[in-house]
Amino acid sequence: MSLPVTILIHMGWIASFKAKRADKAATNEYNRLHEIWQEDVQSLTKLITVFTAASKGEDSVPNTLMQQKGEHTLWSATGIFHETGRTPSSYVGGSTGVSIPVGGGIRFRVGAMKGQIVPGIELQVDKDQGVVMLTTERLIFTGPIKTQEWNFDKLLQLSTNEDESDYFISVSNRQKTSGVRFAPATGREFNRFLGSATSAHEHGYAEVIAELKKMEKEAVGAEPKLELPKTVQIESNPT
Repeated sequence: MSLPVTILIHMGWIASFKAKRADKAATNEYNRLHEIWQEDVQSLTKLITVFTAASKGEDSVPNTLMQQKGEHTLWSATGIFHETGRTPSSYVGGSTGVSIPVGGGIRFRVGAMKGQIVPGIELQVDKDQGVVMLTTERLIFTGPIKTQEWNFDKLLQLSTNEDESDYFISVSNRQKTSGVRFAPATGREFNRFLGSATSAHEHGYAEVIAELKKMEKEAVGAEPKLELPKTVQIESNPT
């Protein structure tokens, strides 16, 4: 038995609507993945260029640093410096002593204070905003208030958050954990440069450059493709 034409038209409209919605979702996902892929390929190309230059004794970032022998600049951006600190301490307690009326219902208490100081909560506190520079030997922050450096030879622990924007660094010559924070896109690029810099410091330029070129080749071949969902055709048969 054939379906009425009106029902077929209605079903066809619903199927078309669902197909368009599925196509739009697939296109949005493709655009998202392609943007990430493009960012990765561009980062790898930039990394190869910068570390090849360093292997030839060339800086990639203009600077006025007092550089160590064999040290070369790799990357630089604006960031926020933070360090372990505490919120202000608070006083908890009361007072004991004699209460003296001074008129108008107001009483003036004299005597000893009785209570205790409660230390503030320990947390990472933003201290300054300035320039973050990465070299083949260290990471450096320079701002109007604070200057800090982290030598690769003294690194104990290095971690970041989920979106790779915030970095926490522990070194052997300081008790406080400190670090830097960037905008997310800048943080992702910094993560790749920092990982490559510490690896080059430990294993040498040749090994890192070879690995980067291998990754670039694999990334180029893994470009996302737009695949739209298959739509179901509804054929009308009014007879």
